[in-house]
Amino acid sequence: MHPRIAPADERRLIKCLRALGPAERDTLLAFAEFLTERAGGQHPAEPTVIRQPNPVPRPESESVVGAIKRLSQRYDMLERDALLHETSDLMSAHVLQGRAASDVIDELEALFARHYQDYRARLAAQD
Repeated sequence: MHPRIAPADERRLIKCLRALGPAERDTLLAFAEFLTERAGGQHPAEPTVIRQPNPVPRPESESVVGAIKRLSQRYDMLERDALLHETSDLMSAHVLQGRAASDVIDELEALFARHYQDYRARLAAQD
């Protein structure tokens, strides 16, 4: 058994992973799995427990930024990078094009819910 990984090393590795594109991430993960096998270990299993959204209710009056923060807390199991492009498009539609906050928030709700369903389907397929 190997000694516990220092939190600073974990943070560095996560920072590097987040800075990479999808192809580079796959390469890094493949290399890590190769090193694990070479060291006599097994592939780390992906967690198959499907996490439920946190109960964060929608307030009656909310800004678009507030909605993004609330939905990020509610769906904290989702990858933020996967949501970034669509979320920023909706934010731009509100700020630059004058779309109503309530309409944009409704679309944000649907966006996060769709990504959550994708997350559930991905983990269910692993079983």
